[in-house]
Amino acid sequence: MGRHYFGTDGIRGKANTLPMTAEIAMKVGMAAGVAFKRGNHRHRVVVGKDTRLSGYMIENALVAGFTAAGMDVFQLGPVPTPAVAMLTRSMRADIGVMISASHNPYEDNGIKLFGPDGYKLSDEIELHIEELIDRDLSRELASAAMIGRATRVDGVRDRYVESAKRTLPRELSLEGLRVVVDCANGAAYKVAPEALWELGADVIAIGDEPNGFNINLECGSTNTEALRRKVHETRADIGIALDGDADRVIIVDEQAREIDGDQIMGVIAHYWKSMDKLTGGGIVATVMSNLGLERYLGGIGLNLARTKVGDRYVVEHMRAHGYNVGGEQSGHVVLSDFSTTGDGLIAALQVLSVVRGTGKPVSEVCHCFDPVPQILRNVRYSDGKPLDDETVRKAIADGVSLLGNSGRLVIRPSGTEPLIRIMAEGDDAPLIERIVEDIAGAVARAA
Repeated sequence: MGRHYFGTDGIRGKANTLPMTAEIAMKVGMAAGVAFKRGNHRHRVVVGKDTRLSGYMIENALVAGFTAAGMDVFQLGPVPTPAVAMLTRSMRADIGVMISASHNPYEDNGIKLFGPDGYKLSDEIELHIEELIDRDLSRELASAAMIGRATRVDGVRDRYVESAKRTLPRELSLEGLRVVVDCANGAAYKVAPEALWELGADVIAIGDEPNGFNINLECGSTNTEALRRKVHETRADIGIALDGDADRVIIVDEQAREIDGDQIMGVIAHYWKSMDKLTGGGIVATVMSNLGLERYLGGIGLNLARTKVGDRYVVEHMRAHGYNVGGEQSGHVVLSDFSTTGDGLIAALQVLSVVRGTGKPVSEVCHCFDPVPQILRNVRYSDGKPLDDETVRKAIADGVSLLGNSGRLVIRPSGTEPLIRIMAEGDDAPLIERIVEDIAGAVARAA
């Protein structure tokens, strides 16, 4: 069955155009409400959002849909995605919703759904909700007496800050560390600086003045230039870059060099192994993670299990096989001892814990391995399926043949944007560059 609304991370698109319209959002609320109404108890849903202007529109439409389905709605305001996952469980909600397009610009928005256990929904449940969206639900909505209520919840940020702080040993203090945190003008613009300050750090916050239009704009985990400048300017010990909904993190060391999710996972895995806290015998990452990480983990007796792209596929594999560390090169880091989804702040706190525990600078702690040369190229297309084109297929086959066993080639359509993502890595940098250029050119011509 084809997917009409859900991508790799919920429903996403340009605000006020399909599928991110008020009408579709209301239908999503109705459909998800009907799908998760089980038993005779008073059903509830928690709804959080980031700082995009369109969040007001989507939130009100979702509230209308959920209340029409007979669910009480608890509106959390701007909070990180992992806070929504945590509060879905702690408030015993039947479903959780995060309104966010993550690292995308303000023009886009999205709807992420969580089940009562705080985990993102399976493909099967998403497909069931899609079927309900396109169906006449008039007979399955609540009666006039059973329509839900909507309530705004206070103190949500404090609860999340406390839960993040509790992931560290009680005696650990960040006193004496100068930390620059880039909040991407997004959902963590208050909680991230507060948590770091309460742990004793000297905090310098940037990207903490959202206005509805500047989320992820030249800031955050997808653009660390401002953070690197500020770390250099203030002689900070570490820079922390979150994305718009704070489920991703990129670190900048004291020399203003960027450290991606692969290195962060390597740091945490090695440290947790030394403390006998790591489970599963390794970590879970996607096909996009660098071959250097796999070789590094193998050298310390750990394995790397790979999944398709999307942090929920990482989480599914972690749950099925007993891993407690997983994530993506892009900065989604999932630590299942603490959270059911990627949490940028908690991942950063774990890195700071290693820095404190070892007494070493971030540049030393976070340089686990030398990445294998890797090139990622995105080719935009308007419609059609360029990967089905015969010349594209031949270019890919030629690339695989040239690489042999000395590297990897991953070509896939983005699940959130109209892009074909082309990634090649291997020990021969000129060769992989030529392979990527050949495939990208073929895709561009076909697109």
